[in-house]
Amino acid sequence: MEEVLTEPTELDRARGGDDAAFTRLVEPLRRELHAHCYRMLGSAHDAEDALQDALLRAWRGLPRFEGRGSLRSWLYAVATRTCLDLVEHRARRALPVDLGPASERAVPDNPAVADVAWLGPYPDAGLAGPGARYEQREAVELAFVAALHHLPANQRAALLLFEVLGFSAAEIADTLGASTAAVNSALARARRVVAEKAPSMSQQRALRMAGDARLRAVVSDFATALERGDADLLVSLLTEDVTWSMPPMRHWYAGLESVLDFAVTVPLTACGSWRHLPTSANAQPAVACYLWDEEAGAHAAWSVNVLTLRDGLIASITSFAEAAHFPLFGLPLTV
Repeated sequence: MEEVLTEPTELDRARGGDDAAFTRLVEPLRRELHAHCYRMLGSAHDAEDALQDALLRAWRGLPRFEGRGSLRSWLYAVATRTCLDLVEHRARRALPVDLGPASERAVPDNPAVADVAWLGPYPDAGLAGPGARYEQREAVELAFVAALHHLPANQRAALLLFEVLGFSAAEIADTLGASTAAVNSALARARRVVAEKAPSMSQQRALRMAGDARLRAVVSDFATALERGDADLLVSLLTEDVTWSMPPMRHWYAGLESVLDFAVTVPLTACGSWRHLPTSANAQPAVACYLWDEEAGAHAAWSVNVLTLRDGLIASITSFAEAAHFPLFGLPLTV
């Protein structure tokens, strides 16, 4: 009987050392793996480093991939272990609200704090569009990621693998080198903390309820209020319990009175001329702020402001005040 020869698959080629075949296999998964690393690490910069390391580990370990599960699940396991190795000796990521009570009055001299591992914004291109899976968008929302970073790294990994990626407890146990009972216990503790720290309504639901027209109006009016120094317009966009924080600066504000005092004292009057570009971060509406720089002769990158909405109003403004974030979003450094 004549032997039937079959064409090698991409996986066969990759196992045989074909790096182009490996690239073709992992490329469709790169974006979601990057988002997973961001959720684990709280920094888009660190996520890129972790993903590169994870893919190198996967390439070297591919001959040992037995194919009992999907390549996607195996890559997630490799990426998770890579992130756990990176966070083993690092402080957890934080926002100003984690470090102390809100300031009641404006603090004009609010220097950056360098000794805190600050949570960063996430450039969500590819995850925030209509073709993206709903759970992917929810899982990069700022409040959810911030809540994750109140968890020990192993609990964070277990919760993400179970709730977001659909791993079984047994698969998570294998990934983390733990027992199934330990994984179930970690999941229970993690769920309690996240339920306490994260809002009950996801931003994706709040944004759908507000509608696209309202979102565009909020973003446009927020930018206009800052550019014109219009306190009344700004107030019309805010909830009574609004918060405004500015990592890497420690001071933050809670409540309409305190937020308005800050806004009138600092960005609306003291800072000078603003320009703005709309963007998206953490699957939420965002505004990139540019402040006039006399030396540069242009408006220079200042902050990426992530807006959290409730009932069509801004309930939280998180201003990530570092120009280093701008290239991640494909934003110019000057306008």
